[in-house]
Amino acid sequence: MRWSGEASGRSRITGMRHRMQDNESVLTWNWPENVHCVYIYLFPAEAELPLEQRPRHAMKLLTREEYKAKAGYRGRVEGIGRYSYRVYPCERGADGIALLRQEDDDNVIRFSTGKARIRYSIQYGSGLFRKMKPVRIELTSEVPVPKEALCYVMKEGSLPLHKEDGTAYPFIEDIAPGRNVLPEIEIPKPNRIRLFFTDGKTYGEIYELIPE
Repeated sequence: MRWSGEASGRSRITGMRHRMQDNESVLTWNWPENVHCVYIYLFPAEAELPLEQRPRHAMKLLTREEYKAKAGYRGRVEGIGRYSYRVYPCERGADGIALLRQEDDDNVIRFSTGKARIRYSIQYGSGLFRKMKPVRIELTSEVPVPKEALCYVMKEGSLPLHKEDGTAYPFIEDIAPGRNVLPEIEIPKPNRIRLFFTDGKTYGEIYELIPE
């Protein structure tokens, strides 16, 4: 791939739109009249690589004729989570096709392919004749989950209703796909625990937290 100058007003990509249809990702945009082909870059929403680090296979060439024939760009996205598309206009020259740089919000769109389920259970021991009781937390996840996404909240006398309804404690390890049993902890007998996302808006779009 060869990069040229910046995209000008007449060659800029705008009006990005996305929808899921029959398990396909359908991408459309306002196609500039003087642009005959584009390159499409698909990436995890929070992991856009710098231009010089992108592997060639991550960029897909699409012509105006192909776009018209399918009423947009259609492709499959493997995995569950948040992704982004960025579309670059191209120009043809004596040396072939060159991409025009456009690094703004007009030629990018973010979307979700669904939520990965994280099921969890909390089991309390009796702690007979003691002021503390043991607690065992077990999670089963469909995908890897970074430790920064979750916390457990402890409250005296009843279950916490939200993250601020008690004392929050961070997870110390990432969650692997499948069954995860956390190290046993001890808490005061009157206290109860519940799991929450550290940022409900960010992680709630990617994962579904299900108590069992």
